[in-house]
Amino acid sequence: MVYWLYMTKILKVFNEINSLRERYYKASLGKDALIKLIAETEVAEQVYNSNAIENSTLTLEETEKILLQIDLDRYITEREIFEAKNLARVVSYIDTRAKEQELSLEVILSLHKMLISNIRDDIAGRFRKDNEFVRVGNHIAPNPKEVADRLEKMLAEYNATNYENIINRIAKLHLTFEYTHPFCDGNGRIGRVINNYALIREGFVPINIKFIDRKKYYEAFREFDMKGKASIMEEIVGKALTNSYHKRLAYLEGKKIVTLAEYAKENKLSHSNLINKATRQTIEAFLEKNIWKIGADNDKK
Repeated sequence: MVYWLYMTKILKVFNEINSLRERYYKASLGKDALIKLIAETEVAEQVYNSNAIENSTLTLEETEKILLQIDLDRYITEREIFEAKNLARVVSYIDTRAKEQELSLEVILSLHKMLISNIRDDIAGRFRKDNEFVRVGNHIAPNPKEVADRLEKMLAEYNATNYENIINRIAKLHLTFEYTHPFCDGNGRIGRVINNYALIREGFVPINIKFIDRKKYYEAFREFDMKGKASIMEEIVGKALTNSYHKRLAYLEGKKIVTLAEYAKENKLSHSNLINKATRQTIEAFLEKNIWKIGADNDKK
């Protein structure tokens, strides 16, 4: 009964995403410049969130300044500067590359080399080898000798399940990749890049897993490690994808972008109730730079 209810919920989210996807295609016609602008302005936020999940000390504002080559007000390590710049380069690169080349081990290695260059050149662009074992929490990643085969199997299973919904496929892809932890460093960031590479290639929009959701994100890995289930990650991916479409549609459909607080005040609605709905993605709100926003002419309340 519980499983049936869960599958019904996921199917409902998937159907909603397909509906949003159809609207997105219609709204995007002739608006390539705006789509490109949205993607460009999103890079810093993608970089901030992904690096923050990996314990980077950079704030969103500092990340933006680094990418714009503006001096910071405090000392930042060279590593953190390269982490921001390299990841920004990768995020921008896949927006085009994913449409041209299928995801493969060669692509994954290439992306990793871009990410880790000037940080750990000795491990950039190669999988773990010899005695390079890594631990993630209480999980010891598989033997380095198994990495390539596990990733080949991961990609084969992903490509063979194109009849399944994209939420399920991306969740499994991400969990399997992180369980394997194929690199000595950069696994989390590359894993989230791979999510978007696959989504873009499948004709969906990229997602941004937020730092503020890190606790639940880690719970998803624990669920997978202990039970072999992907339900929490599916929920995270589903909400992130819905959020991404809500944001793009608000801009592409020419809506007036306002904060949820402003929207609540203008429409005499409960702000806390709207935040709750936005978090559950049951209204067309989206999180942008850690602020909930919405299209002012949205009929859903």
